[in-house]
Amino acid sequence: CSPANQERFADGKLATVQFHPSAQVVMTAGQDRSVSLFQVDGVRNPRIQSIYLESFPIYKACFSVDGEQVIATGTHHRMFFVYDMMSGSIIPIQKVRGVEERFLRSFELSPDGSFMLLTGTSGYLHLLSVKTKELISTMKVNGRCTASAFTPDSSKIYSYSKEGEVFIWDVRSRKCLHKFEDEGSLEGKCIAVSKNNQYVACGSASGVVNLYTTDVCLKENHPKPVKAIMNLVTSATCVTFNPTTEILAVASREMDEAVKLV
Repeated sequence: CSPANQERFADGKLATVQFHPSAQVVMTAGQDRSVSLFQVDGVRNPRIQSIYLESFPIYKACFSVDGEQVIATGTHHRMFFVYDMMSGSIIPIQKVRGVEERFLRSFELSPDGSFMLLTGTSGYLHLLSVKTKELISTMKVNGRCTASAFTPDSSKIYSYSKEGEVFIWDVRSRKCLHKFEDEGSLEGKCIAVSKNNQYVACGSASGVVNLYTTDVCLKENHPKPVKAIMNLVTSATCVTFNPTTEILAVASREMDEAVKLV
């Protein structure tokens, strides 16, 4: 296949590449402060449009679940942008009341499209309403939170701490239901829950990715992984399941071509 973004290569490092939830469109966003959308036909991949956010290098961009918006956070900003694709307007969210953070970078969107979870510093997690972009509640893990993932039904959140502990939250009550230690983890890096809610994958700084069944995670404090994936030699920075839960992709951004499909 020809490069998806061949009609407009980015000038800086790409931070995000994501397929649209329902259309044959791919988005790229990155440090050249732009978000570009391309129609994917595999031959020309024509560019639909690019938007430019002045002095706002993008840390992460994400399609909303309904596919009508793009939400983008910056590398050194406490504000974030919402790009409404229906109206073509760019809406700056200057400050979320109740969220006292110097930077807002990492976030996750719930699969049902209702919640946005912002990862703060010092272990704080801020749950926002996607509709109003207002704070619903704040939760806190011990230590620093490095990654979070919603379960497919959006009822729970798994939060992975730098110290290698995983906290399981109930979204409705915002109470911590359980916590467990990721076996052998010196520093937590990334986490994913499979689409059928059967597995949880935890990737750590050593490059090891542990695969657990969710029922064990909810019961035991020191669960045994079903499998420990040792193929990465540098820090595991991305884990993700395919939609049918048959393949797990593990990757490290610290080395070229460090992508494995399990």
